[in-house]
Amino acid sequence: MSSKNSTISKAGHRRQVVIPKQLCEDLGFREGDFVEVTRTKGGVLIRPKKRIEGDDVLTLEDAKSLRRGLRQMKEGQTRAWKTIKDELDR
Repeated sequence: MSSKNSTISKAGHRRQVVIPKQLCEDLGFREGDFVEVTRTKGGVLIRPKKRIEGDDVLTLEDAKSLRRGLRQMKEGQTRAWKTIKDELDR
């Protein structure tokens, strides 16, 4: 049975299933993204899954520094990279 929101795809040689382009665009899927595949009572559920590497997690100090920097940007407290680089080279 097919509904308005479903599409039929075919399983390929390596059990790969193509998700239609429009559906991928609607869901924000991009090539290389990870998905979580869960068996359900009546089929399979596929959801986007974001991987977080250990290096991607901010420390509390890093998060505080980032918030401070974002606030400064919003307040217009910015300087050109060339100026900063020149100051560091002194």
